Amino acid sequence: MTSRRTFMAGVAAGTAAVGALPAGAAAAAEAPGATGSGSAAGAAGRRVAVLGGGVAGLTAAHELAERGYAVTVYERRALGGKARSMDVPDSARGGRRPLPAEHGFRFIPGIYHNLPDTMRRIPFDGNPNGVWDNLVAPPEMMFARSGGREDLRGPIPWPGHEPAGLDVDELRRALTGLLETFFRLPLHETAYFVDRVLVFMTSCDERRDEVWERTPWWEFTRASRMSYEYQRILAIGVTRNIVATKAEEASTRTVGALGEAFVFNLLGRGADGAPDRILNLPTNEAWIDPWEAHLRSLGVEFRIGWTVREVRYGDGRITGVTMADPSGAARTVTADHYVSALPVEHARRTWGPALRAADPMLGRCDRLQTDWMTGIQFYLTERAPLVHGHLNCIDSPWSLTAIQQAEHWPDRDFPADYGDGTAVDCLSVDISEWDRPGMLYGKTAKQCTREEVAREVWAQLKAALNDSGRTVLRDGALHSWHLDPGVDGLGTPHPVNQDELLIHPVGTLHNRPTADTRIPGFFLCGDYVSVDIDLATMEGANASARAAVNALLEQDGSTADRCRVVPMYRPPELEPLRRHDRLRYRLGLRNVFDLG
Repeated sequence: MTSRRTFMAGVAAGTAAVGALPAGAAAAAEAPGATGSGSAAGAAGRRVAVLGGGVAGLTAAHELAERGYAVTVYERRALGGKARSMDVPDSARGGRRPLPAEHGFRFIPGIYHNLPDTMRRIPFDGNPNGVWDNLVAPPEMMFARSGGREDLRGPIPWPGHEPAGLDVDELRRALTGLLETFFRLPLHETAYFVDRVLVFMTSCDERRDEVWERTPWWEFTRASRMSYEYQRILAIGVTRNIVATKAEEASTRTVGALGEAFVFNLLGRGADGAPDRILNLPTNEAWIDPWEAHLRSLGVEFRIGWTVREVRYGDGRITGVTMADPSGAARTVTADHYVSALPVEHARRTWGPALRAADPMLGRCDRLQTDWMTGIQFYLTERAPLVHGHLNCIDSPWSLTAIQQAEHWPDRDFPADYGDGTAVDCLSVDISEWDRPGMLYGKTAKQCTREEVAREVWAQLKAALNDSGRTVLRDGALHSWHLDPGVDGLGTPHPVNQDELLIHPVGTLHNRPTADTRIPGFFLCGDYVSVDIDLATMEGANASARAAVNALLEQDGSTADRCRVVPMYRPPELEPLRRHDRLRYRLGLRNVFDLG
C-alpha cells in the first residue's frame, strides 16, 4: 500500500539549491552523449526529481541512483507511503520502542517478482539476500464464519511444494480438490466455478482485454444464482478483501488474473516463494529504514515535508514543480527529469490544464476510481488462540481481514521491546468496506467516530471468532487500539482518507496511463500506472517505477542497463489453448469451455 515525494537542484558539490525560482525557470539541457553510469551529481541532463517517497518513488530512486543519476526524493509525510509502519504516539515506556502500527498489514505473495528483486538488493545485517530474507511464510490461513457455522481453516502448501502438471485435467482436479477441501461448497457450485476458472485461464489476451475487462466478476461467476456461501467466499470475499472492489463492479480481467496467478503459485509454478509471505519485523525495521539507508549510501537525497502543488508546463517541457516546503512556503524545484510517483488521487491534482493538454492520457486518469481500505491495530495483553496466519471474516459487514503479528516477529520480544511492557501481541486488521452499516450502531464506518469504528470492528471480530463455544477474544485482554491517522473527519459529513486505494471496476484497464508520457522529461509511476499486474499493489508500484526509469534512460540516450521488468507468469502448457481461443474469438465464438 502507498504514498510519496523529493530532489536535488544541485550546485557543484551536489548541494540542493531549492529556492523560490522564477516561474519560467528552465531545466538544464540534456548533455550530448550522456550515459547511464558513473557519477553525475550536478551534471546537465542527469538530475532527477522524484515526486513521492512510497514504494514507487523509492524504487525509481534506487534504479536511477544505481545508474549514476543525481536523485532527490520529495515526500509530503513519511518514506514508505502506505507500505510503512509507524509509531503509536505516547505508547513507549521504560526505554521500550513505541507500539508499532501501520496503514495495513503487509502481504508479499510469491506471485511477486519485481519487488522481491529490489528487496534482495537492499542490504540487511546478517542476511545474504538482504531484506528479502526477512520474508516469512505463515503456515495456514482461515475463513472465519459467524453464526456458529464452522470456520474454514487450512494449511498453505509450502515449502517443498512440487510443481504439478498444468494440463486441463490436472487443473480441474487441483481446483476441485481445493474448493471441496477448503470451502465445502455444494458439488454443482464447485464444478461450475472450476469451469469458469478454466474459461478464464484459457482465454486469449484479446478476450480478456475486450470482454472480461468489461464483465463484472459477479456476472462472470453467475453469483446471483448461487448459494450464500458461494457469494460470500468466491464473489464478495475475493473481490472486496483482496481487490478492494465490489463484486458487482469488479473487472473479471483483474480478479481473474490475480486468482490465476495464485493458483499457479499454489501449484508451484512461476513463484518467487510461498503464496503467503509477510515480514518478520515491523515494516520500517525490516524494510523501509534499511532501504532509506541504502539509498542514502548511493547518494539519494530526501526532502521530507515537501508537498507537490503543481507540475508546471510551458514551451513544450516541464518548467518546474511548485511545492510547499515544511514551513508552508511556496518553492519551485527544477531538474532535468521528473518522475511523478504520487498516488493517482494526489498526482492528478498536480496536473494543470496545459500539462493535460500536452498529453491527453493524463486526463483519462480522472476516470480512475479509488476507495477506502484502511487498517486498525488492536494490542492485546494475552495471545489469542486464532490461526498461524491470515484470517478472513467472510461474514463481517465491514469485510475484515486480520493477522496476529507477534508470533511472526521471532527477533522481537513484544512486551520487552514495545509499549509499556503489558501488550504481548498486535492484531492487525484491514477494514475493506466503509460504506455498509455495521452491527453495533447501524452506521457505516465513515459515519462512525474513531472510537465507534474501533468498538464496531472489535465486535465484528468477536462475532466471527467467539461463536463456536469458546471465547478467543476477551474484552479484558484489549490493551489499546490504533486507527490509521490518514483517516480524518469520521462521524462528520465530510470524512477524508489521505491513503485511498485504486479499485478496479469494469473498464479501468483502458484508463490506466503508461509510465512514459508525451511530455519530455516527465514520467509516471505508481500502482495506477499500466503494468502487467493489473492491480493496485506494491508489485505494480515497483514494476511501474522500473518502466518509468527505462523510459527515462531511453529518452536520455543512456547506455546503462535497462531495468528488468518481470511479467506475470504464463504456463507454456496453456499457450496452445489460448491460441485456439484467439481464433475462436476472432470468429465470434465463445471460449471452448464456456458453457454459459
